[in-house]
Amino acid sequence: MKVIVVRDGAAFVFSEFGQQAVKPGDVILLGANVLAGSEPEGHITVTTVYLDTDYVLDQVRWQYAAFLSDRLDAKGFAEMIYTEPAQILRLGEDRAGMLMPWLDELVALSIDGDFVDHYLRIQALWFQIAYVIAPFVKVSPVRVSPSQRAHIRPTLPRDRRFAPLRVEARQAAALLREHPARLWTLEKLAAEVHLSPSRLSSVFVEAYGKTPLAFLTMVRAEHLARLLRETDLTVTAAMQRVGWHSRSHGTRLFREYVGVTPGHYRTMGVQTVWRDQRRSQQQEARSHRVRWASCQVHLLRLLPL
Repeated sequence: MKVIVVRDGAAFVFSEFGQQAVKPGDVILLGANVLAGSEPEGHITVTTVYLDTDYVLDQVRWQYAAFLSDRLDAKGFAEMIYTEPAQILRLGEDRAGMLMPWLDELVALSIDGDFVDHYLRIQALWFQIAYVIAPFVKVSPVRVSPSQRAHIRPTLPRDRRFAPLRVEARQAAALLREHPARLWTLEKLAAEVHLSPSRLSSVFVEAYGKTPLAFLTMVRAEHLARLLRETDLTVTAAMQRVGWHSRSHGTRLFREYVGVTPGHYRTMGVQTVWRDQRRSQQQEARSHRVRWASCQVHLLRLLPL
């Protein structure tokens, strides 16, 4: 995604919000794979911050760590609350002026290119910028209690215009979801939907924001996560069931998508169950102690003085 800060000048911007004028003090927020264009009025100067989608999901995961169990959960939650793919945030020149020194330093560190040494400072600068603009980002009003979040679907913004997905793209996605364990190649998938491999790749990326094989990796990771949570299958057997026959290959892809290895993911689930069972046992023990104390009080009242 992109965060574009208007520093000087003005322009008309075209995107899914239609046509709107921007000036100093405005920030343009664009989701991944969202197209936008502009027509400057004389001149315009902007600073653009590019954010990897996986990085943003990781931040959402930790921001709502008390309510989200893992990175897969964070993806669904982010899709529920951030329904507008393009926004213009009207910060005002005074508030936007706070961003300028941080943006200048961020640009300088990016040009320097020593991202390893400057990693923590770059992170700190981005968090300062995000802290200023976050209150202006439009989100859907979704309650985040664990019991309610899964049952609430926010309404879609009225001004969002959706382009229909190609039938072939939807058919390909359905095949990958229904048969993730098949040994898919781009050529085999293209033959199923009667397109050339290059044409299928093009329409699929336009529809879903990733290639068919990257989409397949996502589906397999989600299926594997469910099997690790809900079944007693070994990690190797679960991997084979979703179509990964090499444990090292499957582990690498799962870790890239979820953030932890399959073995660690299962351990996290076991620890959660054990912690819930222990909490239940502790609550039951406290209840027994309360009843016993109450019984003692009643006995003392019955004893003669």
